Amino acid sequence: MLDKLNAWVRSVEDHGIREVRKIPGYHDEPLKGQRKGQRSVRLSKAYRAIYTEHGEGEVEIILVEEVNKHEY
Repeated sequence: MLDKLNAWVRSVEDHGIREVRKIPGYHDEPLKGQRKGQRSVRLSKAYRAIYTEHGEGEVEIILVEEVNKHEY
């Protein structure tokens, strides 16, 4: 799972979060409820990374809050 997370991080560093959000395989989506303000990306069918975006403009900081096994 770490390899997939690292691949996502490299993509964000190389292309920016707005471009990476367009990649359908990551299923990047905003969260609701207690997680409002956070987003998730799917690393596999079972695992997702939850992150928060800080900043606007050219400099953005993406903080990965957790990687967890998502129950379907």
